[in-house]
Amino acid sequence: MPPSSDLFTPAFGLGNPHLQTLWGPLWRPTTHLERQRERLWLADGDFLDLDWHGPHDAQAPLVLVLHGLTGSSNSPYVAGLQKALAAQGWASAALNWRGCSGEPNLLARSYHSGASEDLAAAIAHLRAKRPLAPLYAVGYSLGGNVLLKHLGETGAASGLQGAAAVSVPFRLDQCADRIGLGFSRIYQKHFMREMLAYIRVKQSRFLQDGRAEGLKTLEALGSLEKMRTFWDFDGRVTAPLHGFLSAEDYYRRASSRYYLGDIRTPTLIIQAADDPFVFAHSLPEASELSACTEFELTAKGGHVGFVDGSLKQPSYYLERRIPAWLLTQTTPHL
Repeated sequence: MPPSSDLFTPAFGLGNPHLQTLWGPLWRPTTHLERQRERLWLADGDFLDLDWHGPHDAQAPLVLVLHGLTGSSNSPYVAGLQKALAAQGWASAALNWRGCSGEPNLLARSYHSGASEDLAAAIAHLRAKRPLAPLYAVGYSLGGNVLLKHLGETGAASGLQGAAAVSVPFRLDQCADRIGLGFSRIYQKHFMREMLAYIRVKQSRFLQDGRAEGLKTLEALGSLEKMRTFWDFDGRVTAPLHGFLSAEDYYRRASSRYYLGDIRTPTLIIQAADDPFVFAHSLPEASELSACTEFELTAKGGHVGFVDGSLKQPSYYLERRIPAWLLTQTTPHL
């Protein structure tokens, strides 16, 4: 499907996809929010942390916000969306995947691009906590992939009234290749440094806390040295920790592109054609999408960028478009 230049126009001077991608983490001022943290204990004894913002009204629409790889609820795009949702009277809960809330998780396993079981647990928890609130979810990058996978796996029983996914790595194997090319190797180096640090911090914490079983599992992975690519990390860490046979097996079972046709929840996908993490041929064809899915492909925007306005007064397309689209999915009370 051809990209549209009508949907989003980048700020003058920010037409380059890398400037779009790097603006949020490097130059966007911090969005300060008052949030309440809740710990959700999982059936396997581990935990997820949720950061709540917005009205406490039991019937106010509620949005579960899912961050990307090595992000957290403090990622600029998460806090920005939560602020925008609160401005229209909606509540939100930003999920921190396992070990991403500033405290190592308790098990050797971590989070990954196919961890839809953790998303399902969070959705069930929110539905039980606020049963009168219409529930939606928004996922970015890895979070968008997990969300689309969940929607396809569960069909009409997703637990959500609507969903939006942004900058999705639809084919994880191809994205692992793409991020190793050209300037994108800078992102690969950053992610590898962060992911390896995540494992090393957990090893130190397990040693300190006397968690022998978890420590043994992590030590069984072998040396963490000489890992340079996603293929290295996912083959030597992600796959063995999470029951996959190999990086190839993980990528095949976790890639959201294979689940899109089974989605039965109204879903908006926002993707930029110049995303430096995603090949053009990794994007789904129109025939792969279910009838309830809207796919917006912009010509520009980078990876979770979509910065418009001007350099002096930047604004954020996603924080207007997503709340506005979610409003169209609400069912009026008679």
